[in-house]
Amino acid sequence: QVQLVESGGDSFQPGLSLRLSCVVSGFTFKTYHMGWFRQVPVKYREGVALIIASGLMTRYADSVKVRFTISRDNVKNTLWLQMNSLKPEDTAMYYCAASGDSRIWQSPLSSDRYDYWGQGTQVTVSS
Repeated sequence: QVQLVESGGDSFQPGLSLRLSCVVSGFTFKTYHMGWFRQVPVKYREGVALIIASGLMTRYADSVKVRFTISRDNVKNTLWLQMNSLKPEDTAMYYCAASGDSRIWQSPLSSDRYDYWGQGTQVTVSS
């Protein structure tokens, strides 16, 4: 059974940092590209970051570039998203997702490229 379980979400003040985690099981993690997405009510699901299966290449949305860092451990089957300098506009439900698409680099932050999804963890940034 495929499972992706996110954790680390909570309420934070602007300017602080947090790290989201995603632990996966039920598929061969090291062969899948992994992404983080976020969504607020009545808006589309926004791609935030991608890391390819090997971990050697990443891609970020312009809105989070420099502030966020995606990483993975292919032994621990775990994905992370380090989020620094939090802003109120970072408030969203954050999802991790897995893609087996060999052409992921054509549209790395497009949700339709991803096969498996977690249930999400809520991040709220407010003073």
